[in-house]
Amino acid sequence: MCFIWIFGACDEWTVLPRPGLHRDANRFGHSAVVSNGSMYIFGGFSGLLLNDVLAYTPPSCQAFSNPALCAAAGPGLRCHWLKSRCVPWEPKDAKHIIPAPFCPARPDSTDEQCFRFSDCASCTANTRGCQWCEDRKCISASSNCTVLTLELAQQHGGALSLSRPPTMLSEHQLSLWKHGARRRGHSVRDSSSCKRREEQECFRLANCRSCSLNANCQWEAQQQECQALPGQLCGEGWHHVGEACLRINSSSESYDNAQHYCKNLGGNIASLLTDKQVNFVLEELQKYQLQDKTLSPWVGLRKINVSYWGWEDASPFTNSSLRWLPGEPSDSGFCAYLERAQVAGLKANPCTATTDGLICEKPAGSPQSQSARPCRTPCSLRTSCANCTSQAMECMWCSSTQRCVDSSAYVISFPYGQCLEWQTQDCAAHNCSGLRTCAECLERTECGWCGDPSNTGRGVCMEGSYRGPLKPAIARAGPRDRDRLRDRDMVLDQSLCSSDRGYNWAFIQCPVCQCNGHSRCVNGSVCEHCGNLTAGVHCQSCMPGYYGDPTNGGKCNACKCNSHANVCHVNTGKCFCTTKGIKGDQCQLCDSENRYLGNPLRGTCYYNLLIDYQFTFSLLQEDDRHYTSINFMATPEQANKNLDMSINASNNFNLNITWSLSSTAGTISGEEMPIIARTNIKEHRDSFSCEKFNFRLHHNITFYVYMSNFSWPIKIQIAFSQHNSIMDLVQFFVTFFSCFLSLLLVAAVVWKVKQTCWASRRREQLMRERQQMASRPFASVAVALDVNGDQEELLQAVPKPIAMEPCWGSRAGVLTVLLYLPRVPSGIPPPGQSGIAIASALVDTSQQRVMDFKERGLGLKHRKHTVLHQGTCV
Repeated sequence: MCFIWIFGACDEWTVLPRPGLHRDANRFGHSAVVSNGSMYIFGGFSGLLLNDVLAYTPPSCQAFSNPALCAAAGPGLRCHWLKSRCVPWEPKDAKHIIPAPFCPARPDSTDEQCFRFSDCASCTANTRGCQWCEDRKCISASSNCTVLTLELAQQHGGALSLSRPPTMLSEHQLSLWKHGARRRGHSVRDSSSCKRREEQECFRLANCRSCSLNANCQWEAQQQECQALPGQLCGEGWHHVGEACLRINSSSESYDNAQHYCKNLGGNIASLLTDKQVNFVLEELQKYQLQDKTLSPWVGLRKINVSYWGWEDASPFTNSSLRWLPGEPSDSGFCAYLERAQVAGLKANPCTATTDGLICEKPAGSPQSQSARPCRTPCSLRTSCANCTSQAMECMWCSSTQRCVDSSAYVISFPYGQCLEWQTQDCAAHNCSGLRTCAECLERTECGWCGDPSNTGRGVCMEGSYRGPLKPAIARAGPRDRDRLRDRDMVLDQSLCSSDRGYNWAFIQCPVCQCNGHSRCVNGSVCEHCGNLTAGVHCQSCMPGYYGDPTNGGKCNACKCNSHANVCHVNTGKCFCTTKGIKGDQCQLCDSENRYLGNPLRGTCYYNLLIDYQFTFSLLQEDDRHYTSINFMATPEQANKNLDMSINASNNFNLNITWSLSSTAGTISGEEMPIIARTNIKEHRDSFSCEKFNFRLHHNITFYVYMSNFSWPIKIQIAFSQHNSIMDLVQFFVTFFSCFLSLLLVAAVVWKVKQTCWASRRREQLMRERQQMASRPFASVAVALDVNGDQEELLQAVPKPIAMEPCWGSRAGVLTVLLYLPRVPSGIPPPGQSGIAIASALVDTSQQRVMDFKERGLGLKHRKHTVLHQGTCV
């Protein structure tokens, strides 16, 4: 139960606050009554049947004492202040304005929001503020309905003819059409003023009985829908052109949606076969173009075969004056539309793509020309499961209640889930007469088997006992009465299975011979030879290639698979197609969604290969186990290059390759010329010369590859390619230098990256050296200098370190020496200076030892001792 209140004054839904009840109030299928201003809800179903009563009392306007509180009453309540008191708001008459003046203002709808309504009733039967114009379009009520008229254009002095294309009109004439030739059109804003459209009235009728009650409608049994009877005139929105009615719609739809739209109007996408229809369409498209709206509408033309196009009404394309535009039809397109109306050109497009506009067509006639077809028996009047489910999915049989109901009315018929078991097809027998074999019959305690005189296993299951068959004591007992009388009020009737006429009654054990009427028994119980296309120990099934139910004398029918399958489903007759790409219950369709083209009714289906691509087909799934063949087709793209082909598979297969120039190649035997035929191979390579097959002259030449007699599972690879045998020198040098420059650029980038990494590592190493040098230990060294020493000897000798700090491993060291600074000519240092400085240097000591300095130098007398430290530099 939803707590939602619809308030008619403002035409909107309001969500009521959820009540704080002590128990869950959600339910459906309940009863509700209103009494003394309160609503009482009884019973319902919430998984369990309920028997409680809920009462809802809305608030009262009299409780509000001032205008502000009165105006803000709600939700579910609307009050207004009148004569110093708060009273409920009620419309005074049926024509009261909705929404009411006190309702919140709604923004005006735009033309885009109204365009989606395609008829007057849906356009005006809402509160969105739309209006229906006389030129059959729905726009916002704030916009003006304007139409173009030839009379107004001529009043302004512009001689104009609709039969001339827009490109032939002068600028003055186009200006008159676009600006001066407009008048204020009539519009409808009330749905009651709309003209009745029989198409929509009939389409809303969901079953045959309601459809037959309308004199202007007829029930179409094949489509299972109610359609309008075509009248002398086509009806609103349609134009009577020749023997057909045409309608142009400007909406943007895919081909399938366009076809569905036309069928909803009782027609189909137009097959433009006559010049009169083509000229009418071109004139209508010119009118749209003068309104600055160019249409490219779908027409009912589709690709039927590899290169064969046909209309929706099965007429050949050659019957029309329409022609393809240059370069059309393209391989990617399977449906056609008008691209440029001025030259009546067609263009192919994928059926899933959208175009602007579509053209519908329906036959024109009179109601008297239609023959009324009687309706089937309503579901509610069918009394048995077999009778109820005779038409698939139309009715359903409830076994627990013994009722037949309409499939669309199940919830209404059983709101509390009373139906515990139902069937829509393949009913299980609920009485003895529905059982077809003796074994099934004797499993039911109330049934017995009456075998016929042929003694082949045929017979009838009927109510009975060990004494013989029984019948109801009431002479005219229906099926429902028989169920109630099964255990009582039944009387013995031996005439139903009289032994005098050769029948034999079995209640405990079946007869020994059980051949279902298709064979006689030898040795008492063995079926001698199953006839009538049956097989099995008891002739209980159909032979391969046939389907049906042969039990108790039933028939077997041949599988109808259009020579594309050997077996079918034993019960339904659905064919197991043996060629990949063919589908349908009778193998009558090509899988066009996956690039398979052809016509299996006249030939086969082919996968359309692209040049210079390799395709892989993996038939490994369980659904592929019936496939034993697959067909391919390829058309050369370049006239001056050979066509190379390669194919290989994981299992052995037979191969046939043909070629053809006919427009219907692949559908009629004899139009293809063989090239290669090989058997029991796993791979094949070949090349087709462009000169031998003259690709330059034969633009439509197509090669067909038939791969057959393979086993499942299998994996197939196939490719068609066109390339030059000798590479062009220009192409070679361009490729070579492109590769060389690419490698050079890569090398430069790698070198730059290496340099950057090396510099970064060098900076890190120097930083570590500086940190370690800064953290090395310090020591004091005493140096004694003679005042009157020989300075020349000191300068000419090899510098002697006064201290040395070896690095790790003694391969280098930091030596500290004294430097004799420059002096004035008198030998006296400058004022404020000592004349001597200390300097350090990092030297390589791997080729000499530290003690060598003592042996080679003479300056040891200038220092007392050398201090050595454990190295800390790196």
